[in-house]
Amino acid sequence: MRLTQLRSFHAVATAGNFTRAAEKLHVSQPTVTTQVGLLEERYKVELFHRSGRQVRLTEIGERLLQVSRQIFSLEAEAVELLGDAGELRSGHLRVAAVGPHHVTQMLVPFNQRYPGVKISISTGNSQDVLDRLLDYRADIGVLAQTFSDRRFVSMPFSEHPVLIFCSSEHRFARRRSIRTTELQGEKLILREQGSTTRKALEAALKAADVEPEVVMEIGSREIIREAVLRGVGVAAVSEVEYVPGPGLHAVRISDAQVRTYAHVVCLAERREMRMVQAFYEVLATEVLTS
Repeated sequence: MRLTQLRSFHAVATAGNFTRAAEKLHVSQPTVTTQVGLLEERYKVELFHRSGRQVRLTEIGERLLQVSRQIFSLEAEAVELLGDAGELRSGHLRVAAVGPHHVTQMLVPFNQRYPGVKISISTGNSQDVLDRLLDYRADIGVLAQTFSDRRFVSMPFSEHPVLIFCSSEHRFARRRSIRTTELQGEKLILREQGSTTRKALEAALKAADVEPEVVMEIGSREIIREAVLRGVGVAAVSEVEYVPGPGLHAVRISDAQVRTYAHVVCLAERREMRMVQAFYEVLATEVLTS
């Protein structure tokens, strides 16, 4: 059975005759007559009792009409669903990010532009983000580093200076900034290997030929914060991720450009997907107006 045949049957059954059905479908009456005839011939059934220009459904025709109503009701729902999704009146945007701080600034304007779109956020390290993009568990990724891979498209969004923070009892707590050389021999708490904040700081230390005393390597921002509060050492943090609080003090590095960056990434094959495209469009507007 062809859908066009069922559509012709449904139009005749609801319109009451072939002429009005043809007008409703914007086709000729012979076309509708042929389509219904082929349906009856294919299944060897009689769907209508024909009396002049008027038609009346047979018993099997009545039952088929119940089915066709369900089918075309579902079709209308599908059209509405796809239309809403295409216009972003509904849908689901899944974002994977290396941290919550980078992504908040991006999602607020997108949510304001498309309030009907549900947004979910997952966090993890850089490899987690890329894995989620590759297996379609995420539509957009937010990373703090650049990389070369033709499978992905990347757009820079923002950059942030790296700060050194310490306890309020530390000698840096009376300062607004320090020089890189002042970290020589300093007890330093580092993030885990692969951290972009760590990479940025280590590059600046190496360039200045400075060797602090690394006392801990910790993967959790919360545990690092607690260790700094207890005076175990100082630590580096991207300005966008720094949360001021009692017992803490942050200083800038005055003689080096130590920065982290936020990049928005998607699969190259999905760059033109409506949801992804809309996110990049909102992002481009934010970059231009900031």
